[in-house]
Amino acid sequence: MNFDFKEITAATMILFAVIDIVGNIPIVIKLRKKAGHIQSAKASIIALVIMIAFVFLGERILNVIGVQVNEFAVAGSFILFFIALEMILGITLFKDEEVSPKTVTVFPLAFPLLAGPGSLTSLVALRAEYKIENIIVAIAINILLIYIVLKTSRHIERFMGKNGIAVIQKVFGVILLAIAVKLFTANIQELFK
Repeated sequence: MNFDFKEITAATMILFAVIDIVGNIPIVIKLRKKAGHIQSAKASIIALVIMIAFVFLGERILNVIGVQVNEFAVAGSFILFFIALEMILGITLFKDEEVSPKTVTVFPLAFPLLAGPGSLTSLVALRAEYKIENIIVAIAINILLIYIVLKTSRHIERFMGKNGIAVIQKVFGVILLAIAVKLFTANIQELFK
């Protein structure tokens, strides 16, 4: 195994921006209030399993349906673009807030909020650029951060307040928008070669 600190850091930051657990704190708080309780460990483990499975099987699944990684990455860049717009403009395009208290931990929290289209698209794109072991470490770091945020969401809400959470959401929205543009330009060039 060849661990590369630079790759791990880059992949961790990309996934952190895409998953946007800090920006999703308002949604987590709403889900917790509706369900009464969120199983932080279970949601984190399910998201971890989905992401790691997609790192290894994502490309094969794409091959079965006849889609190249670059094509998927370009399509994914559009998803990331719209998620970024959600964060920046405060609109809702993807997230369904209708939840059942029995399933809130799995759906919509673990999937699609944590391991959703943005993070899965990013993983396929990262797979094309970085070594698998570095991506796995980046996923593990993000899952640990997700677990900590889910466990302490009440304290974070009180500490940051609505304005603090809104500012962080906007900042990560702009970062995600830049990542979407980079993902689009890098992969669209590959398609036309």
